[in-house]
Amino acid sequence: MQFFFPEIHRVIDFSKGYQFLDKEFRQISKASKSGKRIVDKLVKVYLKDGAEKWLLIHIEIQGQQKKDFARRMFTYYYRIFDKYQKDVLSLALLTDTNKNYRPDNYAVEYLGLSLVFKFPLVKIVDYINYNFESQYRENVFALIVQAFLKTLETEGDYQNRYRWKRKFILTLYELGVKREAWYPVYEFIEWIMELPDALEEKLYYEVKKIKEKREMGYITYAERIGMKEGMKKGIQKGIREGMQKGIQKGIQKGKVEGLRKAIESVLEVKFNAVEKDVILRLNRIRSVAKLEKLLHHAKLTKSIDEFKEKLN
Repeated sequence: MQFFFPEIHRVIDFSKGYQFLDKEFRQISKASKSGKRIVDKLVKVYLKDGAEKWLLIHIEIQGQQKKDFARRMFTYYYRIFDKYQKDVLSLALLTDTNKNYRPDNYAVEYLGLSLVFKFPLVKIVDYINYNFESQYRENVFALIVQAFLKTLETEGDYQNRYRWKRKFILTLYELGVKREAWYPVYEFIEWIMELPDALEEKLYYEVKKIKEKREMGYITYAERIGMKEGMKKGIQKGIREGMQKGIQKGIQKGKVEGLRKAIESVLEVKFNAVEKDVILRLNRIRSVAKLEKLLHHAKLTKSIDEFKEKLN
């Protein structure tokens, strides 16, 4: 809201919190025939003047141009108003690359009837020449938007994408952002700026070397490395134990070994080293479900002592 709709952001009192109205939105959207609604969000906020306001936020992630887009926005507006008698502020964010496609209103005029429904609409392409770096510290979302645009710009040019991905990840380190803020950003960059395996591996070890003593860990790719190594090791063990039965057993061992290795990799990246006692205790766990939970805790833990408590 602060980055894309600053004028609206300024009148919202975030100290009073906000509430996602997923149940309410499902009730008004389930009868729609216009496709999936996973990028539509209905949110209740409070304004600084004390009023309650419902925001309908639509994000067209796939960037597809749809002829009925504005009509659909109007349909949701009147359904919410009719069912809940709540004024709704409808907002739209589009990620397509056509600068001229701006379906920001729905209008009807027929035999004396006149209706105009106009709503705030923002397009990512309008930020192509935006000065993102000046906004990094004020709003880390600037980095998200730039990463999205650079992903589009570097399509097929992996060397250039490598340089930008490296820059974004190192910037997250340097900003010193709290974990709960930077980790979703990091995951987004890791997911959207996909690179060939060789470049991913190169980037992983380069960033690890540069920032191995920082609190933030380069985790997502570390998990993949650990899982790959552990699976290979476990399957090889199984094969040695005997063909068909051994392979099946090896696959199970591979999952266990992979999860153990992934946990070790995450902890090593975050805290530089893993105590032998922790490794020994991990090696005694043979449950895939338990190890999966521990991997989740390893990614979220703020200290090795906190992880040990989960390990207990």
